[in-house]
Amino acid sequence: MSTALMYLAWTALITVLMWIPYTLQLIQGQGLMAAVGNRDNIKPMAPWAERCKRAHKNAVENLVVFAALVLVANATGHMGSAIGMAAMIYFWARVAHYIVYWIGLPWLRTLVWTIGWICLLVIAWQVLFASPMM
Repeated sequence: MSTALMYLAWTALITVLMWIPYTLQLIQGQGLMAAVGNRDNIKPMAPWAERCKRAHKNAVENLVVFAALVLVANATGHMGSAIGMAAMIYFWARVAHYIVYWIGLPWLRTLVWTIGWICLLVIAWQVLFASPMM
């Protein structure tokens, strides 16, 4: 497995797990029925839990782009070291983004999000304009 595909798998896994903290806070604060119900009338969660929820939503939105780029790079033979490095940095930027969003550091959150966004641009550039590694 290439480095980029491995980091795609890790990114998908952490994205799958990001709902746990805010859901546990929902259960603790409003009960199990609020968490398993339709959530039509739930009260706002603690600010940190709301931030976790927004960070998770952002991770899901960005995972779509990251996955598409890595899979296209793989399918077209563009899996060079630049894409592997960009995928690794992207993964760690997403981890950092979740953590700094969770604890409420907006400037740092924006910085690490931007690092991840630049990694997406690097991968896209490599796929669209670099020669395949075949």
